[in-house]
Amino acid sequence: MNDLFRHRGTRAIQQMVEFAPSTGGLALWVKHRDLPPEIDPGPVATDGDTVYYGASFERLSLHAQVGLVAHEVLHIALRHPQRYLDLQQLLGDVDLELFNICADAIVNSALSHLSWLELPVSSVFLETLLLATLGIDVGVDKALLEWDVERLYRAIDDRRAADNGRSRMTRRRRRGGIGDSQPGAEGRASREEIDASSQAEVREDGPMSARVRSLGAETHADLFPQPDARKQPESEAEQAREWSERILRAHAGDGAHSMLRALIADLPKIRTPWEQILRTQLARGLSTRPNLSWSRPARSYIANQGRLGSGRRLPWEPGISAAKSVPRLVVIVDVSGSVEDDLMERFAGEIEAITRRLEAALVLVIGDCRVQRVAHFKPGRSDLRDIEFNGGGGTDFTPLLEEADKYGPDIGVVLTDLDGPARFRPGWPVIWAVPESCATPDQPFGRKLLLS
Repeated sequence: MNDLFRHRGTRAIQQMVEFAPSTGGLALWVKHRDLPPEIDPGPVATDGDTVYYGASFERLSLHAQVGLVAHEVLHIALRHPQRYLDLQQLLGDVDLELFNICADAIVNSALSHLSWLELPVSSVFLETLLLATLGIDVGVDKALLEWDVERLYRAIDDRRAADNGRSRMTRRRRRGGIGDSQPGAEGRASREEIDASSQAEVREDGPMSARVRSLGAETHADLFPQPDARKQPESEAEQAREWSERILRAHAGDGAHSMLRALIADLPKIRTPWEQILRTQLARGLSTRPNLSWSRPARSYIANQGRLGSGRRLPWEPGISAAKSVPRLVVIVDVSGSVEDDLMERFAGEIEAITRRLEAALVLVIGDCRVQRVAHFKPGRSDLRDIEFNGGGGTDFTPLLEEADKYGPDIGVVLTDLDGPARFRPGWPVIWAVPESCATPDQPFGRKLLLS
Protein backbone atom coordinates (compact mmCIF):
# COMPACT_ATOMS: atom_id res chain seq x y z
CA MET A 1 0.00 0.00 0.00
CA ASN A 2 3.05 2.31 0.08
CA ASP A 3 2.29 3.66 -3.40
CA LEU A 4 -1.12 4.80 -2.09
CA PHE A 5 0.53 7.96 -0.78
CA ARG A 6 2.48 8.71 -3.94
CA HIS A 7 -0.07 8.76 -6.77
CA ARG A 8 -2.35 11.48 -8.11
CA GLY A 9 -5.52 9.96 -6.69
CA THR A 10 -4.44 9.94 -3.03
CA ARG A 11 -6.53 12.94 -1.92
CA ALA A 12 -9.60 11.57 -3.71
CA ILE A 13 -9.27 8.20 -1.98
CA GLN A 14 -8.88 9.88 1.40
CA GLN A 15 -12.17 11.68 0.83
CA MET A 16 -13.88 8.47 -0.31
CA VAL A 17 -12.80 6.68 2.85
CA GLU A 18 -13.89 9.64 5.00
CA PHE A 19 -17.44 9.74 3.64
CA ALA A 20 -17.95 6.01 2.94
CA PRO A 21 -15.37 4.06 4.97
CA SER A 22 -16.38 0.58 3.75
CA THR A 23 -17.24 1.07 0.07
CA GLY A 24 -14.72 3.90 -0.28
CA GLY A 25 -12.18 1.49 1.18
CA LEU A 26 -12.57 -0.71 -1.91
CA ALA A 27 -10.02 1.65 -3.47
CA LEU A 28 -7.43 0.26 -1.05
CA TRP A 29 -7.67 -3.14 -2.75
CA VAL A 30 -6.84 -1.57 -6.12
CA LYS A 31 -3.45 -0.74 -7.62
CA HIS A 32 -2.86 2.91 -8.58
CA ARG A 33 -0.30 4.26 -11.02
CA ASP A 34 0.56 7.68 -12.46
CA LEU A 35 1.22 7.85 -16.19
CA PRO A 36 3.89 10.08 -17.74
CA PRO A 37 2.69 13.16 -19.65
CA GLU A 38 3.33 11.55 -23.06
CA ILE A 39 0.74 8.83 -22.34
CA ASP A 40 -2.68 10.41 -21.98
CA PRO A 41 -5.74 8.12 -21.90
CA GLY A 42 -7.70 10.99 -20.35
CA PRO A 43 -7.86 11.77 -16.64
CA VAL A 44 -8.25 8.11 -15.59
CA ALA A 45 -8.42 4.63 -17.11
CA THR A 46 -8.26 1.02 -15.97
CA ASP A 47 -7.29 -2.40 -17.28
CA GLY A 48 -9.36 -4.17 -14.62
CA ASP A 49 -6.52 -4.38 -12.13
CA THR A 50 -5.00 -0.88 -11.86
CA VAL A 51 -6.30 2.68 -11.96
CA TYR A 52 -4.08 4.79 -14.24
CA TYR A 53 -3.94 8.57 -13.77
CA GLY A 54 -3.20 10.92 -16.65
CA ALA A 55 -1.58 14.31 -16.14
CA SER A 56 -4.93 16.05 -16.76
CA PHE A 57 -6.35 14.46 -13.60
CA GLU A 58 -4.45 16.94 -11.43
CA ARG A 59 -6.20 19.91 -13.04
CA LEU A 60 -9.64 18.79 -11.82
CA SER A 61 -11.39 19.89 -8.64
CA LEU A 62 -11.25 17.51 -5.68
CA HIS A 63 -14.94 16.61 -6.02
CA ALA A 64 -14.44 15.78 -9.70
CA GLN A 65 -11.37 13.69 -8.84
CA VAL A 66 -13.35 11.75 -6.25
CA GLY A 67 -16.08 11.04 -8.82
CA LEU A 68 -13.60 9.69 -11.37
CA VAL A 69 -11.68 7.53 -8.88
CA ALA A 70 -14.91 6.07 -7.47
CA HIS A 71 -16.03 5.37 -11.06
CA GLU A 72 -12.84 3.44 -11.91
CA VAL A 73 -12.81 1.56 -8.61
CA LEU A 74 -16.33 0.27 -9.31
CA HIS A 75 -15.28 -0.78 -12.84
CA ILE A 76 -12.57 -2.91 -11.23
CA ALA A 77 -14.77 -4.20 -8.40
CA LEU A 78 -17.49 -5.20 -10.89
CA ARG A 79 -14.84 -6.82 -13.17
CA HIS A 80 -16.02 -4.93 -16.26
CA PRO A 81 -12.81 -5.31 -18.37
CA GLN A 82 -12.64 -9.05 -17.64
CA ARG A 83 -16.35 -9.47 -18.39
CA TYR A 84 -15.86 -7.77 -21.75
CA LEU A 85 -13.31 -10.47 -22.62
CA ASP A 86 -15.70 -13.21 -21.46
CA LEU A 87 -18.52 -11.78 -23.56
CA GLN A 88 -16.20 -11.45 -26.54
CA GLN A 89 -15.26 -15.11 -26.17
CA LEU A 90 -18.94 -16.04 -26.12
CA LEU A 91 -20.23 -13.80 -28.93
CA GLY A 92 -17.08 -13.37 -31.02
CA ASP A 93 -17.90 -9.79 -32.00
CA VAL A 94 -18.30 -7.32 -29.13
CA ASP A 95 -17.96 -3.58 -29.72
CA LEU A 96 -15.70 -2.28 -26.95
CA GLU A 97 -16.95 1.30 -27.30
CA LEU A 98 -20.59 0.28 -26.84
CA PHE A 99 -19.67 -2.04 -23.96
CA ASN A 100 -17.71 0.78 -22.30
CA ILE A 101 -20.71 3.11 -22.47
CA CYS A 102 -23.00 0.42 -21.02
CA ALA A 103 -20.59 -0.21 -18.13
CA ASP A 104 -20.23 3.55 -17.56
CA ALA A 105 -24.00 3.96 -17.39
CA ILE A 106 -24.34 1.32 -14.66
CA VAL A 107 -21.48 2.72 -12.58
CA ASN A 108 -22.64 6.34 -12.93
CA SER A 109 -26.17 5.47 -11.81
CA ALA A 110 -24.77 3.54 -8.84
CA LEU A 111 -22.86 6.67 -7.75
CA SER A 112 -25.46 9.29 -8.67
CA HIS A 113 -26.98 9.55 -5.16
CA LEU A 114 -23.78 10.81 -3.53
CA SER A 115 -23.39 14.53 -2.87
CA TRP A 116 -19.71 14.41 -1.90
CA LEU A 117 -18.47 13.54 -5.39
CA GLU A 118 -19.01 15.05 -8.83
CA LEU A 119 -19.54 13.07 -12.01
CA PRO A 120 -18.63 14.59 -15.40
CA VAL A 121 -21.37 16.63 -17.09
CA SER A 122 -21.23 14.26 -20.08
CA SER A 123 -21.90 11.16 -17.94
CA VAL A 124 -24.37 8.60 -19.29
CA PHE A 125 -26.80 7.09 -16.75
CA LEU A 126 -28.50 3.71 -16.91
CA GLU A 127 -32.07 4.99 -16.64
CA THR A 128 -31.40 7.58 -19.37
CA LEU A 129 -29.88 4.98 -21.68
CA LEU A 130 -32.80 2.57 -21.18
CA LEU A 131 -35.34 5.26 -21.98
CA ALA A 132 -33.46 6.60 -25.02
CA THR A 133 -32.77 3.20 -26.62
CA LEU A 134 -35.32 0.66 -25.39
CA GLY A 135 -38.15 2.99 -24.39
CA ILE A 136 -38.05 1.62 -20.82
CA ASP A 137 -39.00 4.29 -18.28
CA VAL A 138 -37.96 3.09 -14.82
CA GLY A 139 -36.39 4.66 -11.77
CA VAL A 140 -32.68 4.35 -11.10
CA ASP A 141 -33.09 1.87 -8.22
CA LYS A 142 -35.28 -0.49 -10.25
CA ALA A 143 -32.95 -0.24 -13.24
CA LEU A 144 -29.90 -1.15 -11.13
CA LEU A 145 -31.70 -4.13 -9.65
CA GLU A 146 -32.67 -5.54 -13.07
CA TRP A 147 -29.86 -4.79 -15.53
CA ASP A 148 -26.30 -6.11 -15.67
CA VAL A 149 -23.76 -5.05 -18.27
CA GLU A 150 -24.04 -8.22 -20.39
CA ARG A 151 -27.83 -8.03 -20.62
CA LEU A 152 -27.68 -4.30 -21.38
CA TYR A 153 -25.09 -4.73 -24.12
CA ARG A 154 -27.02 -7.55 -25.79
CA ALA A 155 -30.19 -5.45 -25.71
CA ILE A 156 -28.70 -2.36 -27.37
CA ASP A 157 -26.30 -4.00 -29.85
CA ASP A 158 -28.34 -3.97 -33.06
CA ARG A 159 -25.37 -3.62 -35.41
CA ARG A 160 -25.71 -5.47 -38.68
CA ALA A 161 -23.38 -6.62 -41.42
CA ALA A 162 -22.62 -4.07 -44.09
CA ASP A 163 -24.27 -4.48 -47.49
CA ASN A 164 -21.00 -4.60 -49.41
CA GLY A 165 -20.09 -7.92 -47.77
CA ARG A 166 -16.37 -7.20 -47.83
CA SER A 167 -14.27 -8.48 -44.95
CA ARG A 168 -12.54 -5.57 -43.24
CA MET A 169 -12.30 -3.99 -39.84
CA THR A 170 -14.98 -1.71 -38.47
CA ARG A 171 -14.11 1.94 -38.65
CA ARG A 172 -14.38 3.21 -35.11
CA ARG A 173 -14.46 6.69 -33.67
CA ARG A 174 -11.86 7.01 -30.98
CA ARG A 175 -13.08 8.40 -27.67
CA GLY A 176 -10.07 9.74 -25.90
CA GLY A 177 -7.74 6.86 -26.72
CA ILE A 178 -4.07 6.81 -25.83
CA GLY A 179 -2.38 6.36 -29.17
CA ASP A 180 -0.42 3.19 -29.78
CA SER A 181 -0.04 1.84 -26.25
CA GLN A 182 -2.06 0.69 -23.31
CA PRO A 183 -1.81 2.55 -20.00
CA GLY A 184 1.44 1.89 -18.24
CA ALA A 185 2.88 -1.08 -20.13
CA GLU A 186 5.00 -1.43 -23.21
CA GLY A 187 4.13 -4.20 -25.62
CA ARG A 188 0.50 -4.56 -24.59
CA ALA A 189 -2.23 -4.51 -27.19
CA SER A 190 -3.66 -1.09 -28.00
CA ARG A 191 -7.37 -0.36 -27.70
CA GLU A 192 -7.62 -0.28 -31.48
CA GLU A 193 -5.99 -3.75 -31.68
CA ILE A 194 -8.45 -5.10 -29.12
CA ASP A 195 -11.30 -3.61 -31.14
CA ALA A 196 -9.92 -5.05 -34.36
CA SER A 197 -9.47 -8.52 -32.90
CA SER A 198 -13.21 -8.70 -32.22
CA GLN A 199 -14.24 -7.49 -35.67
CA ALA A 200 -14.28 -9.98 -38.54
CA GLU A 201 -16.31 -7.78 -40.87
CA VAL A 202 -17.96 -4.40 -41.11
CA ARG A 203 -20.85 -3.96 -38.69
CA GLU A 204 -22.98 -0.88 -39.24
CA ASP A 205 -24.82 0.67 -36.31
CA GLY A 206 -28.54 0.13 -36.06
CA PRO A 207 -30.77 2.77 -34.44
CA MET A 208 -30.06 1.70 -30.86
CA SER A 209 -26.30 1.32 -31.26
CA ALA A 210 -26.12 4.70 -32.95
CA ARG A 211 -28.13 6.28 -30.15
CA VAL A 212 -25.89 4.78 -27.47
CA ARG A 213 -22.79 5.99 -29.30
CA SER A 214 -24.32 9.44 -29.53
CA LEU A 215 -25.12 9.50 -25.81
CA GLY A 216 -21.52 8.63 -24.98
CA ALA A 217 -19.93 10.90 -27.59
CA GLU A 218 -18.43 13.27 -25.02
CA THR A 219 -17.18 10.63 -22.60
CA HIS A 220 -13.63 9.29 -22.70
CA ALA A 221 -12.79 5.60 -23.12
CA ASP A 222 -11.61 4.28 -19.77
CA LEU A 223 -11.72 0.47 -20.17
CA PHE A 224 -8.62 -1.20 -21.60
CA PRO A 225 -9.10 -4.98 -21.18
CA GLN A 226 -5.97 -7.11 -21.30
CA PRO A 227 -6.43 -10.34 -23.32
CA ASP A 228 -3.84 -12.09 -21.11
CA ALA A 229 -6.39 -11.98 -18.27
CA ARG A 230 -8.33 -14.84 -19.91
CA LYS A 231 -5.38 -17.23 -19.77
CA GLN A 232 -5.87 -17.91 -16.06
CA PRO A 233 -9.57 -18.75 -15.69
CA GLU A 234 -9.25 -20.26 -12.21
CA SER A 235 -7.46 -17.18 -10.91
CA GLU A 236 -10.10 -14.92 -12.48
CA ALA A 237 -12.92 -16.95 -10.91
CA GLU A 238 -11.30 -16.57 -7.50
CA GLN A 239 -10.84 -12.83 -8.01
CA ALA A 240 -14.49 -12.43 -9.02
CA ARG A 241 -15.52 -14.30 -5.87
CA GLU A 242 -13.32 -12.12 -3.68
CA TRP A 243 -14.62 -8.88 -5.20
CA SER A 244 -18.22 -9.98 -4.85
CA GLU A 245 -17.65 -10.69 -1.16
CA ARG A 246 -15.85 -7.36 -0.65
CA ILE A 247 -18.71 -5.46 -2.29
CA LEU A 248 -21.37 -7.17 -0.19
CA ARG A 249 -19.48 -6.60 3.08
CA ALA A 250 -18.68 -2.98 2.21
CA HIS A 251 -22.25 -2.19 1.17
CA ALA A 252 -23.59 -3.62 4.43
CA GLY A 253 -21.00 -1.65 6.41
CA ASP A 254 -21.84 1.75 4.91
CA GLY A 255 -25.62 1.37 4.74
CA ALA A 256 -27.23 4.58 3.45
CA HIS A 257 -23.76 6.08 2.84
CA SER A 258 -22.67 3.25 0.55
CA MET A 259 -21.16 4.14 -2.83
CA LEU A 260 -23.52 1.55 -4.32
CA ARG A 261 -27.01 2.97 -4.52
CA ALA A 262 -28.52 -0.49 -4.28
CA LEU A 263 -27.24 -4.05 -4.39
CA ILE A 264 -27.05 -3.88 -8.15
CA ALA A 265 -27.64 -6.76 -10.54
CA ASP A 266 -24.19 -6.13 -11.98
CA LEU A 267 -22.25 -7.81 -9.18
CA PRO A 268 -19.31 -9.90 -10.49
CA LYS A 269 -20.42 -13.22 -11.91
CA ILE A 270 -18.85 -16.19 -10.14
CA ARG A 271 -18.42 -19.17 -12.43
CA THR A 272 -16.30 -22.21 -11.80
CA PRO A 273 -13.77 -22.60 -14.64
CA TRP A 274 -14.47 -25.52 -16.97
CA GLU A 275 -10.96 -26.87 -16.35
CA GLN A 276 -11.76 -27.36 -12.68
CA ILE A 277 -15.10 -29.04 -13.44
CA LEU A 278 -13.47 -31.35 -16.00
CA ARG A 279 -10.78 -32.40 -13.53
CA THR A 280 -13.35 -33.13 -10.84
CA GLN A 281 -15.63 -35.16 -13.10
CA LEU A 282 -12.82 -37.20 -14.65
CA ALA A 283 -11.16 -37.80 -11.28
CA ARG A 284 -14.40 -39.34 -10.06
CA GLY A 285 -14.88 -41.42 -13.17
CA LEU A 286 -11.29 -42.63 -13.42
CA SER A 287 -10.48 -43.24 -9.77
CA THR A 288 -9.43 -46.83 -9.14
CA ARG A 289 -11.84 -48.82 -7.00
CA PRO A 290 -10.70 -51.80 -4.92
CA ASN A 291 -12.14 -55.19 -5.88
CA LEU A 292 -13.94 -57.59 -3.56
CA SER A 293 -12.11 -60.88 -3.01
CA TRP A 294 -14.42 -63.78 -2.14
CA SER A 295 -11.45 -66.07 -1.57
CA ARG A 296 -10.04 -63.89 1.18
CA PRO A 297 -11.88 -62.88 4.38
CA ALA A 298 -12.03 -59.29 5.56
CA ARG A 299 -9.92 -58.38 8.57
CA SER A 300 -13.04 -57.42 10.52
CA TYR A 301 -14.46 -60.91 9.86
CA ILE A 302 -11.33 -62.60 11.29
CA ALA A 303 -11.31 -60.31 14.34
CA ASN A 304 -14.99 -60.77 15.14
CA GLN A 305 -14.80 -64.54 14.59
CA GLY A 306 -12.11 -64.74 17.24
CA ARG A 307 -14.22 -62.83 19.74
CA LEU A 308 -17.20 -65.14 19.33
CA GLY A 309 -15.32 -68.22 20.39
CA SER A 310 -15.51 -71.74 19.00
CA GLY A 311 -18.68 -73.24 17.66
CA ARG A 312 -20.18 -69.97 16.41
CA ARG A 313 -19.84 -68.50 12.93
CA LEU A 314 -20.47 -65.10 11.35
CA PRO A 315 -21.77 -64.48 7.82
CA TRP A 316 -18.87 -64.46 5.38
CA GLU A 317 -17.39 -60.99 4.75
CA PRO A 318 -15.23 -60.80 1.63
CA GLY A 319 -11.92 -59.02 1.74
CA ILE A 320 -10.53 -56.41 -0.63
CA SER A 321 -7.83 -56.82 -3.23
CA ALA A 322 -6.05 -54.13 -5.20
CA ALA A 323 -7.58 -53.19 -8.55
CA LYS A 324 -5.59 -54.62 -11.43
CA SER A 325 -7.25 -52.83 -14.34
CA VAL A 326 -5.94 -49.44 -15.55
CA PRO A 327 -8.67 -46.77 -15.69
CA ARG A 328 -9.54 -45.84 -19.26
CA LEU A 329 -10.73 -42.51 -20.64
CA VAL A 330 -12.20 -42.18 -24.12
CA VAL A 331 -12.15 -38.82 -25.89
CA ILE A 332 -14.39 -38.47 -28.95
CA VAL A 333 -13.60 -35.53 -31.21
CA ASP A 334 -16.21 -34.32 -33.68
CA VAL A 335 -14.08 -32.87 -36.48
CA SER A 336 -17.09 -31.56 -38.40
CA GLY A 337 -17.34 -28.68 -35.92
CA SER A 338 -14.71 -26.05 -35.20
CA VAL A 339 -12.59 -25.33 -32.14
CA GLU A 340 -10.23 -22.37 -31.84
CA ASP A 341 -6.52 -23.15 -31.49
CA ASP A 342 -6.21 -21.56 -28.04
CA LEU A 343 -9.19 -23.51 -26.69
CA MET A 344 -7.90 -26.77 -28.19
CA GLU A 345 -4.49 -26.15 -26.64
CA ARG A 346 -6.04 -25.73 -23.19
CA PHE A 347 -8.33 -28.74 -23.63
CA ALA A 348 -5.47 -30.97 -24.77
CA GLY A 349 -3.31 -29.80 -21.88
CA GLU A 350 -6.04 -30.65 -19.36
CA ILE A 351 -6.61 -34.12 -20.83
CA GLU A 352 -2.89 -34.90 -20.76
CA ALA A 353 -2.49 -33.66 -17.18
CA ILE A 354 -5.53 -35.62 -15.98
CA THR A 355 -4.49 -38.91 -17.58
CA ARG A 356 -0.95 -38.52 -16.30
CA ARG A 357 -2.05 -37.70 -12.75
CA LEU A 358 -4.63 -40.51 -12.60
CA GLU A 359 -2.45 -42.93 -14.60
CA ALA A 360 -5.30 -43.51 -17.01
CA ALA A 361 -5.05 -44.87 -20.53
CA LEU A 362 -6.56 -42.75 -23.29
CA VAL A 363 -8.53 -43.92 -26.31
CA LEU A 364 -9.03 -41.24 -28.95
CA VAL A 365 -11.92 -41.62 -31.42
CA ILE A 366 -12.02 -39.06 -34.25
CA GLY A 367 -14.81 -38.72 -36.79
CA ASP A 368 -17.96 -36.96 -38.00
CA CYS A 369 -20.74 -39.11 -39.44
CA ARG A 370 -18.32 -42.06 -39.41
CA VAL A 371 -15.22 -43.10 -37.50
CA GLN A 372 -12.09 -41.76 -39.21
CA ARG A 373 -9.41 -42.76 -36.72
CA VAL A 374 -8.91 -44.57 -33.41
CA ALA A 375 -5.71 -44.16 -31.41
CA HIS A 376 -4.46 -45.43 -28.05
CA PHE A 377 -2.15 -43.42 -25.80
CA LYS A 378 -0.29 -43.95 -22.57
CA PRO A 379 -1.07 -41.64 -19.63
CA GLY A 380 -0.06 -38.03 -20.34
CA ARG A 381 0.65 -38.61 -24.03
CA SER A 382 -1.72 -37.68 -26.84
CA ASP A 383 -1.79 -35.72 -30.08
CA LEU A 384 -5.03 -33.78 -29.59
CA ARG A 385 -3.33 -30.56 -30.64
CA ASP A 386 -2.74 -31.91 -34.15
CA ILE A 387 -6.42 -32.56 -34.92
CA GLU A 388 -7.80 -30.57 -37.86
CA PHE A 389 -11.42 -29.44 -37.86
CA ASN A 390 -13.45 -29.22 -41.05
CA GLY A 391 -16.29 -27.06 -39.77
CA GLY A 392 -19.84 -26.93 -41.08
CA GLY A 393 -20.32 -30.63 -41.84
CA GLY A 394 -22.90 -32.99 -40.43
CA THR A 395 -22.27 -35.28 -37.48
CA ASP A 396 -23.72 -38.58 -36.30
CA PHE A 397 -22.53 -39.46 -32.81
CA THR A 398 -23.98 -42.98 -33.00
CA PRO A 399 -21.02 -44.72 -34.73
CA LEU A 400 -18.53 -42.74 -32.67
CA LEU A 401 -20.13 -43.75 -29.37
CA GLU A 402 -20.49 -47.38 -30.52
CA GLU A 403 -16.81 -47.50 -31.44
CA ALA A 404 -15.82 -45.99 -28.08
CA ASP A 405 -17.98 -48.53 -26.24
CA LYS A 406 -15.87 -51.40 -27.63
CA TYR A 407 -12.98 -50.39 -25.38
CA GLY A 408 -14.94 -50.44 -22.12
CA PRO A 409 -14.08 -46.92 -20.90
CA ASP A 410 -14.77 -45.74 -17.38
CA ILE A 411 -15.88 -42.31 -18.62
CA GLY A 412 -15.96 -40.45 -21.94
CA VAL A 413 -15.60 -36.85 -23.14
CA VAL A 414 -17.10 -35.74 -26.46
CA LEU A 415 -15.62 -32.53 -27.92
CA THR A 416 -18.32 -31.22 -30.25
CA ASP A 417 -20.75 -28.46 -31.22
CA LEU A 418 -23.72 -30.83 -30.48
CA ASP A 419 -24.98 -30.67 -34.06
CA GLY A 420 -26.08 -34.25 -34.75
CA PRO A 421 -28.06 -37.25 -33.45
CA ALA A 422 -26.96 -39.82 -30.87
CA ARG A 423 -29.03 -43.02 -31.20
CA PHE A 424 -26.73 -45.06 -28.97
CA ARG A 425 -26.52 -44.42 -25.23
CA PRO A 426 -23.53 -46.10 -23.58
CA GLY A 427 -23.48 -47.44 -20.04
CA TRP A 428 -20.57 -45.21 -18.99
CA PRO A 429 -20.82 -41.49 -18.06
CA VAL A 430 -20.52 -39.02 -20.93
CA ILE A 431 -19.39 -35.39 -20.72
CA TRP A 432 -20.21 -33.25 -23.75
CA ALA A 433 -17.47 -30.59 -23.97
CA VAL A 434 -18.95 -27.76 -26.04
CA PRO A 435 -17.44 -24.39 -27.04
CA GLU A 436 -19.44 -21.61 -25.39
CA SER A 437 -20.39 -20.20 -28.78
CA CYS A 438 -22.42 -23.41 -29.34
CA ALA A 439 -24.10 -23.40 -25.94
CA THR A 440 -27.72 -23.39 -27.16
CA PRO A 441 -28.33 -27.05 -28.22
CA ASP A 442 -29.16 -29.53 -25.46
CA GLN A 443 -27.07 -32.65 -25.01
CA PRO A 444 -28.91 -35.96 -25.75
CA PHE A 445 -27.83 -37.40 -22.37
CA GLY A 446 -25.00 -37.04 -19.86
CA ARG A 447 -23.58 -33.68 -18.77
CA LYS A 448 -22.80 -30.62 -20.88
CA LEU A 449 -19.62 -28.67 -20.07
CA LEU A 450 -19.18 -25.24 -21.69
CA LEU A 451 -15.61 -24.44 -22.72
CA SER A 452 -14.81 -20.73 -22.71
